[in-house]
Amino acid sequence: MATSIRLDPAIEQRLDHLAASTGRSKAYYLRELIVQGLEDLEDFYLAAATMERVRKGEEALYSSSELRGELGLDN
Repeated sequence: MATSIRLDPAIEQRLDHLAASTGRSKAYYLRELIVQGLEDLEDFYLAAATMERVRKGEEALYSSSELRGELGLDN
């Protein structure tokens, strides 16, 4: 899927410099940024959704002693 974005000239200059300095394409670095950034966004928003369920009492919570017992770590 082709997508276009507008970059601030200073950001584009940094991207150009990185690509030229490393011999990799700008597209390579943009893909890397999207993959890593998407993982970070997923972590953030999924954690926020879980915390909202906790606040509403919709998510089960366990103490560390309950968890250790359940996993058989106290034996």
